Amino acid sequence: MKTHGLIPLAPLVAVAMVCTVHAQAVQPGDLRASPERLVQAAVEGVIRTIQSNPDTRAGDLGKITAVVQKQFLPYTDFQRTTRLAVGSAWRTATPEQQKQLYEQFETLLVRSYAVSLAQLREQNVKFRYQPVKSGSSAADVVVQTRVINNADEMQIDYRLQRTPNGWKIYDINMMGAWLIEVYRKQFADIVARSGVEGLVKYLTTHNARQNAES
Repeated sequence: MKTHGLIPLAPLVAVAMVCTVHAQAVQPGDLRASPERLVQAAVEGVIRTIQSNPDTRAGDLGKITAVVQKQFLPYTDFQRTTRLAVGSAWRTATPEQQKQLYEQFETLLVRSYAVSLAQLREQNVKFRYQPVKSGSSAADVVVQTRVINNADEMQIDYRLQRTPNGWKIYDINMMGAWLIEVYRKQFADIVARSGVEGLVKYLTTHNARQNAES
């Protein structure tokens, strides 16, 4: 996958999205659900739909993207992800620039998920979820998971925040690299060279180029 300067999210998320264990249905916004159950529901709901539909199983990227938008996004808070990734520049951005940054970054993240699933939609990877160890009053937690592919094992962590609408995923860590931290460094470099408007244009151009290449 070509990224034209941006570090791709696809390799980071690809393995994390595939599993074989079916969870009891947990809907986004379920205030009673634990963080690990919400992560499991988000992951498995998407992969079940993709594996059960002939078009998505065959690799139709547009339809896979639609599944991610419909079934995975409700479990996330990509607005928070965007604010943290943009960093201090978010406070100096105009409301319109903030709106554009969020929309373009969400487009980038959703497409990365879709590309990941298109590549791994038929793989059989086992996924284990570790219970959260923090107290019940914690507002920000990390769900540790283990991805097992044959003899290989990888740890992937999801960071969630408790919101009025339940727990929401807003960051992912694989092999010590948190998604927000990775993009924050890239975005800071772009803002330093071209300002907030330069970052908006960079993300917009990047997404347009990716769409044209698909």
